[in-house]
Amino acid sequence: MKHKVEDLEDKVAGGNFILSNGMVVGQHKGYPFYTIGQRKGLGVAFGEPMFVTQILPESNTVVLGKAEELERKEAMVRNINLIKYASIEEPMNDVITKIRYKDAGMLSTIVQEKDRMRVVFDHNVSAIAPGQSAVFYEGNDLLGGGFLV
Repeated sequence: MKHKVEDLEDKVAGGNFILSNGMVVGQHKGYPFYTIGQRKGLGVAFGEPMFVTQILPESNTVVLGKAEELERKEAMVRNINLIKYASIEEPMNDVITKIRYKDAGMLSTIVQEKDRMRVVFDHNVSAIAPGQSAVFYEGNDLLGGGFLV
């Protein structure tokens, strides 16, 4: 990314690392250089492992928290592209949703809300990051997918 945006480091440098309660705990080198779930290379030390839990580009802020703060039960998916059906009219249970390339997938319920899909996982999922792909399966059949919001 650095080579595509001239002076990127200068434009985004000096943002704050904060905890979920809003307390400032340090400075970072710019929000584009971090990703949800990242633990290493933060440049700040705590007495326990801390992870990037949220990125707020509008304020150049990176939120840090404990591993359990990465866990989510729901996700929204944009730019949905359905393959098997034209639309999902009713909530669909027992769908396998994958959010990572090598992910085995998690049982979930999907609910289409206009041009987005709400995914409600049967169990918490860690490090759901905006921009990641989400792919839905009914058994071995590909239902479709999109991008996490």
